[in-house]
Amino acid sequence: MKQLYITTPRLIIRNLKVSDLPDFYIYRSNPDIARYQGFETLSTEQANNFIKEHTNKTFGKPGEWVQYGLEYKETGKIVGDTAIKTDAQNYEIAEIGITISHLEQKKGYAKEAFTGILNFLFKTTSVIEIKETVDADNIASINLLKSLGFIQHGPIVENVYFKGKWGSEVHFVLHKEKWISKE
Repeated sequence: MKQLYITTPRLIIRNLKVSDLPDFYIYRSNPDIARYQGFETLSTEQANNFIKEHTNKTFGKPGEWVQYGLEYKETGKIVGDTAIKTDAQNYEIAEIGITISHLEQKKGYAKEAFTGILNFLFKTTSVIEIKETVDADNIASINLLKSLGFIQHGPIVENVYFKGKWGSEVHFVLHKEKWISKE
């Protein structure tokens, strides 16, 4: 397996680097960014250790999340990060998570990154289905997935105890055939 490297019109999706730490820490230490995510805010030391853990990871080990930086080509700085994993039991199913810095939101980076990753997964790997789970209150993510053609299932009301309270989730799915037929 080799390291993932995807380019889109404005972004490079690549392994995290230690030099990403200042930009990574700015948004990963923000409680508003962590609100709907499966992570908590990070200290500088935790952020540094997280980056080091993912610097040399390669994509494709079933059940393993790998985190990548979303580098803005014009500046070389990251505007967010993404994680990708294939299902532990079925490598033809994948999941994607995207986090965009609060300083960079509403610029279309999430949709651009998602599109690049979907093209990579559906055109160069054996993945045939993407499954996503979103907090029912995360309207921006729900709208993003709908705009990409994901099919919504739910919401499933108060089905998960998350960050100290009961929450509702919305499940989404996108099949390779639907994505490829859009082109």
